[in-house]
Amino acid sequence: MAGDLFTGTLELLILRTLANDLVHGYGIARSIREKTDGVLDVEQGALYPALHRLNRRGFLKGEWGETETGRRARFYSLTKKGQAALAQETTRWDEHAKAVYAVLKQVEG
Repeated sequence: MAGDLFTGTLELLILRTLANDLVHGYGIARSIREKTDGVLDVEQGALYPALHRLNRRGFLKGEWGETETGRRARFYSLTKKGQAALAQETTRWDEHAKAVYAVLKQVEG
């Protein structure tokens, strides 16, 4: 179960990271790590398969470019389908988080 939850969460975090920017893989991982104060440190072995899954589903488009350090890298952005998926999954995640918090905050009487 934990693996499935992480996969879905990672894909949502990738979509959100790409919502307004064109970003390469390492930049996506760095952004997630920085925004979560290091709590979520996405490894390449999880990131790139997730990017490929999202790309196959038509949520991302990629183009080759050059990083700030001069290296060649694939930069990703959201497609219209990816934007719709981000909106839908964000709503689903909000509902899920509220339900989990309702149980966690339940006081036994």
